[in-house]
Amino acid sequence: MSYDIRFVENIADIGQLQWDALASNHGPFLRYAFLHALENSESCTADTGWQPLHVVVRDGHDIIALIPGYVKTHSYGEYVFDQGWANAYHQHGMEYYPKWVSAVPFTPVTGSRVLVKQGVAVSSQLIQQVIDTLKGYHHECLSSVHWLFPNDACTPLLDNGQQLLTRYSVQFQWHNYDYENFDAFLSALTARKRKEIRKTQKRHQQSGITFTHATGTEISSVILDCFIACYQATYLKRSGHLGYLNKAFFYALFNSMADNMLIVTARSHERPIASALFFYDETGLYGRYWGALEDVDGLHFATCYFEGIAFAINRKLPLFNPGTQGEHKILRGFEPIYCQSAHQLFHPAFHDAVAQFLRQETPQIIDYFNQAKNVLPFNSHFAPKLKTTMVSSPSTTVEADTHNNNEKIK
Repeated sequence: MSYDIRFVENIADIGQLQWDALASNHGPFLRYAFLHALENSESCTADTGWQPLHVVVRDGHDIIALIPGYVKTHSYGEYVFDQGWANAYHQHGMEYYPKWVSAVPFTPVTGSRVLVKQGVAVSSQLIQQVIDTLKGYHHECLSSVHWLFPNDACTPLLDNGQQLLTRYSVQFQWHNYDYENFDAFLSALTARKRKEIRKTQKRHQQSGITFTHATGTEISSVILDCFIACYQATYLKRSGHLGYLNKAFFYALFNSMADNMLIVTARSHERPIASALFFYDETGLYGRYWGALEDVDGLHFATCYFEGIAFAINRKLPLFNPGTQGEHKILRGFEPIYCQSAHQLFHPAFHDAVAQFLRQETPQIIDYFNQAKNVLPFNSHFAPKLKTTMVSSPSTTVEADTHNNNEKIK
């Protein structure tokens, strides 16, 4: 079947009603309000290296599918690291940028990348037609296409033989095993880890550090401004700039998505010293941004992880995704999970070279996953309840084995 495929450089040209009709039940980050805030605040523009180029698929006059997409002139804010591929292009006198990615900017959260109208069936032929159309778009200078953090529902659509290459990575995610409260979660951990966490909590309490949660109408401009000040101060200290996301972006979310936002504020003797912003809905809790005005031992873990876990338990949310990377999460009860991305490079030789690279990388990712499983801090009575994760590689299907790999993550 041949589809009518068009590209839109501003999500407002599609409109909230049509976008959200297809994005329903796909999590907070694919909502029109979130993506529009990125564009309207000028956090995602050609000048920032995130030029919107969304895909609109029509059957007659009806929009049957939408694909969030961006033309990228760098690889920042993607969390699927392909700078080595870009360097290889450069060494051969070729340009890797611009490229096109289907992703949610600055948000490495697995989700749908093809929003399909309810009751409509599409196939991998749609993806291939989108790729073929992209080849002739943007002055025919795109080097490649990339689908970042697609969920399992997208996998069949991205399975078109060897034209799209699958890459695996590992994140760490907390699962809610019907804990009654935070103490019930701690009781599932080893005695040593449980003691360390309680020691940190006690030290903070004795230092006069407290934590407050604000959601929905509880979030005031004062609370939001405090978060923004912490976020910008931390970025300025680490990177020399105020962060990729500006005040206009956060206020746009405050005005449109407050019911899906949680702000945790850490205070020392009632004085704000750190803050973290989370998003949530029925699918789970998602930690995204944080910052601190003072360096306090253990404050990051307490604000971003332990308070998030407590909130997820209280709201009976099924999972808590605190963000990408960070082996330090493992020893705090966050289990490894596999993430995927799909890639096609239009230069045949480079595409084949990346395919070879991924054949070598995938077993290393599987080994890393198994090592992470081995050092989870759950006690022997609770360990059998942990989830078992499968990964399908181009050559084999491997089940994560928490018993047969004796290597440890240092």
